[in-house]
Amino acid sequence: METRGGTWRMATAMAILGSIGLFVVLSGQSPQTVVLFRCLIGAAVLLGWLAWRGRWQAVDARAAGWLAVGAAALVGNWLLLFSAYKFSGIAIATVVYQMQPFFLLLLAGLAQRELPARHKLPGLAAAFVGVGLAAGLDFRTQHAGVVEGVLLALGAAFLYALFTLATRKLPDYPPAQIAGLQLLLGALPMIPLAQFSVAALDTRAWSCLLIVGAVHTGLAFNLMYGAFQRLRADTIATLSFIYPVVAVLLDLVFFGTRLAPLQVLGLLMILGSMAANQRPAPAASPVLRCARDGVR
Repeated sequence: METRGGTWRMATAMAILGSIGLFVVLSGQSPQTVVLFRCLIGAAVLLGWLAWRGRWQAVDARAAGWLAVGAAALVGNWLLLFSAYKFSGIAIATVVYQMQPFFLLLLAGLAQRELPARHKLPGLAAAFVGVGLAAGLDFRTQHAGVVEGVLLALGAAFLYALFTLATRKLPDYPPAQIAGLQLLLGALPMIPLAQFSVAALDTRAWSCLLIVGAVHTGLAFNLMYGAFQRLRADTIATLSFIYPVVAVLLDLVFFGTRLAPLQVLGLLMILGSMAANQRPAPAASPVLRCARDGVR
């Protein structure tokens, strides 16, 4: 499965999402509050755009089931990841979270028999190693609670992979409708969990929440869902590594983080593996083709 327009959609969405941490931090709000506003604003943007385009489609029972699964996995993924930051720190949690492409390939192989091309596996492994180098991890300085953080991040990665597969079960619906309905469903359990005062939200907080909801959710999700419907699971997994690359670069620009040589090497490994995994499988030599076809 590979249709035109999927690659640039996924790459653009991952580049946008890579900057979300900057705006979450600047908002000064709790993770639960950010998730709630992200769901509400994102849903309003996506469903409003869908209504303007007049592309709404009736949802049958099967689609409603996959929408519910995707919504639960999406919001659960955010909550587990944000909780992991408190235990193991952002760096370790982020690297562990990058296991989601591997979970995606595993689930796709088990559920859809969509096994990844063998020549792409080394590139995915190299990209994961590159993420670890880019984050500048030093596991010799582990602190109390790191195991809990790692387990939470692994759970978040698994739920993100499940969310991706659930979304790919809805190829006949507009991406904006899928994302908008999932966000509305995901907002319901967040209402009692979010703790905030509207009067206490200043201009910067509102601006950041609006950007997270409209750009990082409304725009990015429309692009990402469109990519899910066009790309194979292994291509989605490879392009997902754009997310941490952008996050590391923004950390450097806005927070003055300096990259060590190994971090630069990690970024180059990620970019190189993404480029390599977009190439088609190498053609078999005439000798191998003859042997395979039983020609002597």
